[in-house]
Amino acid sequence: MPRYLASDRVALIGALVLPFLVALALVPFRSRLAETNEALILVVAIVLVAARGTRLAGALAAVSAAAWFDFFLTRPYQRFTITDPDDIQTAVLLLVVGLLVAQLAVRVRRLEVVTVTDADHLSRLHATARLAQRAGSPEAVVDHVRGDLTELLELRGCRFEYGSLLGRPPRLEHDGSVSVGRRAWDLERNGWPEGEIELRASGNGHYYGRFMLAPTPGSVPSVQARRVAATLADLTGSALDTALPGEG
Repeated sequence: MPRYLASDRVALIGALVLPFLVALALVPFRSRLAETNEALILVVAIVLVAARGTRLAGALAAVSAAAWFDFFLTRPYQRFTITDPDDIQTAVLLLVVGLLVAQLAVRVRRLEVVTVTDADHLSRLHATARLAQRAGSPEAVVDHVRGDLTELLELRGCRFEYGSLLGRPPRLEHDGSVSVGRRAWDLERNGWPEGEIELRASGNGHYYGRFMLAPTPGSVPSVQARRVAATLADLTGSALDTALPGEG
């Protein structure tokens, strides 16, 4: 069997087995851990699978994690039934965040697990996904993410532009790199490029706008923080796509 097929088969098996084992290992602690913390631990299992497999493996891991979260960690236990509305919401958010970070991990195969195992990064992703589901308007998500990006990337300022692209400013890419025109920019060596940096927000294949980042001179956030920033922009794009489907 070709090596890549064997690797994909292992990833698919892992997608089914790893979330099950992690959820089972959490059973003795379920009375002491908050459901959101249990869900975040399961997100790590999803990323471990997705970073080494295909999109199918990542999606399967997300579905598997949501199912075993329901079965082992929510009342009534050992049944695929959830009665608490908060648990239902957490399970849905686990699935949504799991699918999103799985897509990102597959897109960037060298994504380091620390990107999603950092507690602060995970909290930001979870809070934004929760807001995207609850918010009455996408503007609330945009404002929330603007604040998160300002803190996460240590920015002087951050604004959001709706609609068409104007000009070709430097861009923060989904893998955490920065490009200027068609050239890769060595952020660690040279610092941020001059001017504002764009971070695009798209949902379901539609472009809805971009965050314009004003970096603080001399400050270079970690590649993990930059990748989480790109994921937050994706969540914004998804919220805009839900509210304005197909208009981007």
